[in-house]
Amino acid sequence: MNYTKRRWLVLAASCLINLCIGALYAWSVFASPMAEHISKVQNLSGDQVITANSIAIVFSIANVVGPITMIGGGKLVSTIGPRMVILIGGIWFGIGMILCGFSTSVPMLIVGFGLCCGLAMGMTYGCTVSNCVKFFPDKRGLAGGLATASYGLSSVLVPLIANAIIAKMDVTMAFKILGIAIVILVFLASMFVLPCPEGFLPEGYIPPQNTGVSTGKDYTWKEMLRTPVFYVMIVMMCCGAFMGMMIISQASPIAQYQVMMSASNAAIAVSVLALFNTGGRILGGIISDIIGQINTLTILLLCSIVGLLLLSLTKEGDFFTFYAGVCIIGVCFGGFMGIYPGFTNEQFGAKYSSINYGIMFIGFAIAGFCAPMIIGKIYMATGTYLLAYVVAMGLSLLGLVLSFVYRKM
Repeated sequence: MNYTKRRWLVLAASCLINLCIGALYAWSVFASPMAEHISKVQNLSGDQVITANSIAIVFSIANVVGPITMIGGGKLVSTIGPRMVILIGGIWFGIGMILCGFSTSVPMLIVGFGLCCGLAMGMTYGCTVSNCVKFFPDKRGLAGGLATASYGLSSVLVPLIANAIIAKMDVTMAFKILGIAIVILVFLASMFVLPCPEGFLPEGYIPPQNTGVSTGKDYTWKEMLRTPVFYVMIVMMCCGAFMGMMIISQASPIAQYQVMMSASNAAIAVSVLALFNTGGRILGGIISDIIGQINTLTILLLCSIVGLLLLSLTKEGDFFTFYAGVCIIGVCFGGFMGIYPGFTNEQFGAKYSSINYGIMFIGFAIAGFCAPMIIGKIYMATGTYLLAYVVAMGLSLLGLVLSFVYRKM
């Protein structure tokens, strides 16, 4: 079998699968109508009415549980192979979406979206990304960027599809229809996924000697945890992911309550954010292959501070400043997520990358859990998002400092 040619088919199938499970990041479109649905079903009124901010815990849980199955799935790959791990995870994700369509309470939504979709996403995403990066030792940034970009592209497409279904039917039917479609698409695409042979090198590729700070050693997860550089990398990932997860989780409410956009225009803002998030994953991967991963991460952290500053200066009706800030944040967050799989692979080796990246992903999970809750609580307490932007800027600054600490190490 010519793996050098077949790897592109594996990458394409993996991208389609990630496009399906990326529906997790369309949460901000589902949040408000789902809150209204549950409030209506339970006959809540006045102060008891459920809002998008009050159910932010659902999205937080979905993000924080991902590493559990990402690490477990990494171990399972060696037993049953990536195809079966992806198939199980993808079907599980679709079932979680369908369960959301039957939810009549917040706990049911937590089970369906927070636990089922969150755990399934970790299993599937970790496997597709790590397997793709193994196939492209010559283009780690590009492969990681494309694999993660398709994940981000979902939050461009799904909001448009979901809004169309919600407008014609309701939010519960949107969950059910999308869940069924995801099960079918993942099943078909997984048939084209192949495991990367150990030590695979594409035809004509000669690996460079002494690149970056990597020793060329394949670290087990235990060995990785004993290296100081791992802790710098995981905290830096948390810092880089925080600003993105904060804005993504509340993009629609920010557009409506800070800029005073209509609900339909806010949905467009969510898609614009997702589009730049997607583009950032590809762009970041390509640039990192040229100037190096750590140099690219430093630039992204610096730019994210600029993006957050623009959002903090946005006033009612100030569409230009809002979109400028949102687009910069989207590119920076996307770039971070596109670079980190290859960054982890480069630093700790390809052999155990599924498990190692799963552990590294805990940094993202922490940001994914804390960021939506922090911005929601700050807004409910102060009536403004300003303090949340300041907190995110502080963490981006910490990540910037850590990027220079990494160089010294």
